[in-house]
Amino acid sequence: MAVDGFRRRRAWAALFAASAALGLTVTQAQAASGTGVDPFGVRALREQAQLNQQKGLSAFAETADPGDPGGDEDESGNIAEQADQYAEARTSPGIVAPGAYGAAYDALTALPHTGGRWRDVTRLPYDSDDPRYRDINSNSSGGSGRVTGRVTGLAADDHGYVYAGAANGGVFRSRTGGGHWTNISDHLPALSTGDLQLDPRGRLWYATGEANTSATAFLGTGVYVLKDPRHGRFSERDRVGGDELESTSINALRFGGDTVWAATTRGVWSHSTKTLKGPWKLQFAPNPDYLPGGAKAGDPSAPYKNITSDIAIDPRDPHKVVLAVGWRSGDTYNGFYTKGSHGWERLTGLGDLPSDSDNVGNVTFARSADGSRYYAIDQSPAMMASNPDSGLAGIFVSKSGSPTGPWTRIADYTQLRDSGSALTGDGYQPGVQAWYDQFLTVDPKNPDHVYAGLEEVFETKDGGKNWTVPGPYWNFGFPCWSIDPAKQSGDCPATTHPDQHSVAIGSSNGKPYVVVGDDGGVFRRPVDGSANADGHATDWTSLNDGTMDALQYYSVGVGIDRAARGVAVSGGLQDNGQSILRPGDRVMGSNFGGDGGDTIVDPANGCNVAAEYVYLAVSVTQNCAVNDGGWIDDPSKVTSYSVAPPDNATGEARFIAPLNADIKDPNTWVAGGRHVWINTKGWAIRSGSEWSGAYDLGAGHTATAVASSGGRVYAAWCGPCNNQGFTRGIAVGNADGTGWHQLDLPVDGTVPNRYLSGLAIDPADSDHVLLAVNGFSRKWTEGPGAGFGHLFETRDGGATWKDVSGNLPDVPANSVALLKNGTVVLGTDLGVLVRGAGSASWKVAGENLPTTAVLQLRTGPDGRLYAATHGRGIWAIDPRRLH
Repeated sequence: MAVDGFRRRRAWAALFAASAALGLTVTQAQAASGTGVDPFGVRALREQAQLNQQKGLSAFAETADPGDPGGDEDESGNIAEQADQYAEARTSPGIVAPGAYGAAYDALTALPHTGGRWRDVTRLPYDSDDPRYRDINSNSSGGSGRVTGRVTGLAADDHGYVYAGAANGGVFRSRTGGGHWTNISDHLPALSTGDLQLDPRGRLWYATGEANTSATAFLGTGVYVLKDPRHGRFSERDRVGGDELESTSINALRFGGDTVWAATTRGVWSHSTKTLKGPWKLQFAPNPDYLPGGAKAGDPSAPYKNITSDIAIDPRDPHKVVLAVGWRSGDTYNGFYTKGSHGWERLTGLGDLPSDSDNVGNVTFARSADGSRYYAIDQSPAMMASNPDSGLAGIFVSKSGSPTGPWTRIADYTQLRDSGSALTGDGYQPGVQAWYDQFLTVDPKNPDHVYAGLEEVFETKDGGKNWTVPGPYWNFGFPCWSIDPAKQSGDCPATTHPDQHSVAIGSSNGKPYVVVGDDGGVFRRPVDGSANADGHATDWTSLNDGTMDALQYYSVGVGIDRAARGVAVSGGLQDNGQSILRPGDRVMGSNFGGDGGDTIVDPANGCNVAAEYVYLAVSVTQNCAVNDGGWIDDPSKVTSYSVAPPDNATGEARFIAPLNADIKDPNTWVAGGRHVWINTKGWAIRSGSEWSGAYDLGAGHTATAVASSGGRVYAAWCGPCNNQGFTRGIAVGNADGTGWHQLDLPVDGTVPNRYLSGLAIDPADSDHVLLAVNGFSRKWTEGPGAGFGHLFETRDGGATWKDVSGNLPDVPANSVALLKNGTVVLGTDLGVLVRGAGSASWKVAGENLPTTAVLQLRTGPDGRLYAATHGRGIWAIDPRRLH
């Protein structure tokens, strides 16, 4: 489930049940929506129908959804926007030079640690199908079961060992074919995974820097090799070469002869596999002037000019190499290249496999073990731009076994759609996210047996003549589905989480299995598994047992749960909704679906929760969203309510937009899009119309952080937010709409012209504010006004600012908290740092916290400090030990 659609997808299925409850046929419901069976406008349709029925109106008198940004906007576009915005925060106004993360990590490891140890709060199973939370805004009963964060690399051997690389959580090892995971990479400076591969000698190669979204997400620090992966752990000493591949992302590693090839977002590189010393060699960059240090390195398009997605090596001659090169949205350099007498030359005449720049995008290759087949998935930039249903050019085979072909198309998106897919509606069919979702592998014992990953898992056993869908997107929409498990037929088995990224085939005791990695973690089934009459596998096992806490949180909220005598911990997650952990739970539940963005939790009552979906699509519940699904038959049993501020409907908010409560009045909320919105009803709010607009930040400006104390509100913004003309600012005013003004922040002034990511107000003095600044300083970033520093302070309400970074490592800062005793705590891309009251020096906060991105810090009513990491779950520490 990629970033936008899980809640809408749930709604798609619920349309059938809701229309039946309203006395409509499916055909009537489709007609009322103005589309076919559409997974995007349906939530609006269902909720409006329920509301109208209560009002005694025609069930489908209206179809607009004020909580749906852009109406039928496709999920693929939302993922792209999320990826771009995530990158903007760390790169704008320029690009990051090699060495940035390595230098930051070295500076961080040189700092002393405070006392105290962090505890992994969310290191337990997370059930996306938890039957306690079948509310209208949850996705429970979709069939994914237990999940964790996105897994972008997998490797497996023939002795039961499986290695999983999380998007920003590092590498985990299992000795049991998956599950019972142990992290083996926490001593590396980067935990962002690009690829994992076992070489012929049994060594485990770890390519850092996730590249699924192309030049976005978290960058890496190169490639590492573990000689004894069954027993060892990665260390900095295991890095291959120098810093040539720092601050980039790696799509794939491929081996040929004594050479390893790396497909990166900065061209194709190679290195000897015999000796791991010496620098990586740049083999090919289609536009070298745009590389760091090049004449055009400062150009806003530089990050997109040298992207390579994969490499194919002829099994009969390792010197014959084909490069798949190109940006997902298309560029003149996109295409396939091979080395000829005049250097690297573009290939044409490959048969059915397109070779023109308009139809070569994100590509994945796979070779059969016997060398008789090469397979490829190709995403088409032209289709992505023109076809609302899919961007998939197709799946292809070269029966010569050579990557130069000739290639034959063995599947297009319509064939995959008709093979048992859950994605059959207008606007969302197989391959619509082919630039983001891809994997491909061949059964080592059968060159005609192939697993292909897009949004779903596909399988062919006859070389592409026939396809099935062993891992459908979800079970919503299938005749077997019911929100009540007791009413489901036996033909609605568990499935994988949507959005496939990685795959491996291994075995244990001679029994081969396939493991797949997606936005929900790792799932396994026998290579030749069983399936029902629809081709849906009946034998998937979730390997997400809680020991691999790779959950990608954007936020955290904590409140007292008096009934259970403890605290309830909530948080918003990338593509895994909103999690909730109540006292006594041995399994976390999911009470809101889709992506989980920012979160507000009532400190006095942990079941009062305001959860953001995306683009300020806020929902509120006052009972933890506990629901058995009774809302399908009785709309009055809905336990959560959509209360999105108006900027949600107009699309004038960031993908993950800021949402916060006043630190002195928990019933006063601030939400930021183009406007600053105020809610003074707290959890009693029931409609988006109940927000009041306090201030217009200006056309093209969107809030990046908001904070409020005693009615004084600060709102940081950017606009434009990308490299082209990047600007930022801060507006200050009162919650009642008075006294608003923009602060004077000149581009070359004290506060850098970079992304303003966090605000903390002193409870004792609302003129005293701390500001966290993202991105890297001017030393590493080419761009106007990049400046220096990551923490700034004002004591006069923003009239003047002072750089108080001191000896802070030069690392992107995401969140700042000011504790009661004056201690400053900063969440960064490499963990949490602390500066005591009256001190000018920073320390690393406690022990045991992985070196991963901390996006939000919150103090709970239990007195603990909570850190939401984007890749390793939620952690907590006693702040009294932070000295």
